[in-house]
Amino acid sequence: MPAPNQPPRPEPRPVTTTHHGRERIDDYDWLRDAEDPEVRAHLEAENAWTEHRTAHLADLREQLFGEIKARTRETDLSVPTRIRGHWYYGRTFEGRQYGATCRVPVADEDDWTPPQPAEDAAPDRPALPGEEVLLDLDALAEGHDFFSLGGSTVSPDDRLLAYATDVVGDERFVVRVLDLGTRELLDDELTGVLGGVTWGATPDHFYYSTVDAAWRPDKIWRHRLGTPQEQDELVHHETDPQFGVGVGRTRSERYVVIACSSKITSEWHLIDATTADAAPWCFAPRETGVEYGIEHAVIGGEDRLVVLHNAAGPEFELGLAPAAPTPRSAWTPLLPHDTAVRLEDVDAFAGHLVVEQRRAGRPEVRVLALGADPAKPIAADRVVEFPGELATVGVGASPSWHQPTIRVGMTSLVQPPAVHDYDLHTGDLVLRKQAPVLGGYDPDDYVEHRLWATAPDGVEVPISLVVRRDRQPGDGPVPLLLYGYGAYEISTDPHFSVARLSLLDRGAAYAIAHVRGGGEMGRRWYDDGKLEHKQHSFDDFIACARHLVDTGWTTPERLVAEGGSAGGLLMGAVANQAPDAFGGIVAGVPFVDNLTTMLDASLPLTVVEYDEWGDPASGPEVYDRLAAYAPYDNVADLPYPPILAETSLHDTRVLFAEPAKWVARLRERAPGAEVLLRIEMAAGHGGVSGRYRAWHDRAFSLAWMLDRMGLS
Repeated sequence: MPAPNQPPRPEPRPVTTTHHGRERIDDYDWLRDAEDPEVRAHLEAENAWTEHRTAHLADLREQLFGEIKARTRETDLSVPTRIRGHWYYGRTFEGRQYGATCRVPVADEDDWTPPQPAEDAAPDRPALPGEEVLLDLDALAEGHDFFSLGGSTVSPDDRLLAYATDVVGDERFVVRVLDLGTRELLDDELTGVLGGVTWGATPDHFYYSTVDAAWRPDKIWRHRLGTPQEQDELVHHETDPQFGVGVGRTRSERYVVIACSSKITSEWHLIDATTADAAPWCFAPRETGVEYGIEHAVIGGEDRLVVLHNAAGPEFELGLAPAAPTPRSAWTPLLPHDTAVRLEDVDAFAGHLVVEQRRAGRPEVRVLALGADPAKPIAADRVVEFPGELATVGVGASPSWHQPTIRVGMTSLVQPPAVHDYDLHTGDLVLRKQAPVLGGYDPDDYVEHRLWATAPDGVEVPISLVVRRDRQPGDGPVPLLLYGYGAYEISTDPHFSVARLSLLDRGAAYAIAHVRGGGEMGRRWYDDGKLEHKQHSFDDFIACARHLVDTGWTTPERLVAEGGSAGGLLMGAVANQAPDAFGGIVAGVPFVDNLTTMLDASLPLTVVEYDEWGDPASGPEVYDRLAAYAPYDNVADLPYPPILAETSLHDTRVLFAEPAKWVARLRERAPGAEVLLRIEMAAGHGGVSGRYRAWHDRAFSLAWMLDRMGLS
């Protein structure tokens, strides 16, 4: 164990590999073995060093935790959602980490107005008459340092509850089945399950998925209640290592669906949910580069499949097909491809289709009323309107086929999340609940801005920014946190955060750089930030940072950058390429040793990621492209700003060794750099479990950021 007055310096143990004639030396490959006592000792030493170097922030951390806690209504509950004859909702309680899931019977079959529970009901008191506690999550978590509910779902007869739990953080779940009448667990216990389960049409069987050695979901199984797991029927096995599988059920409950997908190609199989032993059939065979998804609808009394696909263009088209195997040449356009509108998702209801789409970088919810004429299926077309340039909207929990309303959520950088019910027939929008922010929060005290930076190739990159109204750029530079992600077509849309208020109220600003590789500006935005275009993500983020300085918002010394996972790769790359642009960098579960990972096909997620990053083993061009920006490989003796790397021991998506090796190499090659590594020893990719632990975790990061900004 190193002395507390010096950082850990693991011993270099060179491992040399050669690819395409390129020799590569990795001094810290040995740090990947989590079971090695020497590795464990090194990780503990890193935590001790980080705690030593941040000891002066202990009071600030506690203050920040207290602020998050004081602004949060601890005893609260969600807006009830109706499924068949019950209203379902979640409850949280002051002093408890996880809360409970509950339900009450529907009082009036024709009334879809959610009941109004008593929001301050004590844990031993029902929030609604007739309340049934389905799962007490704190009881399930008792005795475990980590707990995650992978999913819970009630059987079609509302009598059984199947739920999945993970008490390690490695996302391998155990499924149990609870008899809600007797409150006894059935003998069924399934291990190694990915997430939750999908019930069939009858309560005697359900479907689930498992993963292979590379953590790729490759098998779908059918389980009969009362039988051991080893007797489960293999329904589908995906043998292509670039494809993963998932299982679900259409809202109409007519079909169980199996989705097979790579990053650029899809194939769907359907099972007749009305027949217990039905075999799956393929809707349309996979074609490289063609992505599609399906929903079951009834139009003019006929079963149809709604197909969201990119065969007609990159921004996707909505088509119709028979409920039978159908080649894509027979898909009929319903919403033709529009270069200005990215169609992202579709939900089918008894008389409507609800489309989530994106126009000019802004998400929208679009409602299509279905007519009786199959030749003219759309009777009405309207967009659910919300004010504000930076409003983020989306469809919430709307599980019932015949429901007359849909749940719509809205948030922004200043507006706490709000839950609305939208009447599909009248267009009326009713606010059901807005997340409370205690302590006198007033959104008018803050201002949102949409800014635009210019990348080196001339592309305009959007920035979303929020700051207190009394801290504007004309008043002089402000400390600023700039967040970025930029991968997998994931859109980092403006959203509210209680914890962020602790930054804003101390005079800092917060901004999101919507860099290429994300999906904010449509599919082309994504395509222009992956594979051979990945450098655009880094150029965009650096351009946003420079723009915020050049326009007077901040200075490099008071600008802190943050990103996690693939956004952690972004942090590692910009640290190498523009260390002078930032006063601090926070990299969460960072994908910083990407070349090593992408060269090892046995690692979790590597093969399925080839279409995102490339396969460096395939040839020197791809190898050189990844090597040119790989954060670990490009560490040099540069004037790095202070860096805080955060990871988790049981992360199966980005192995803890990546940031551990990165930090070791930074200390070796840039001895003047202040680099810290913090490892959660009982957590996975999503970090610690339990809301209070999560608040403490965020308070640690915020305290470090505020210190870098000069606000501690």
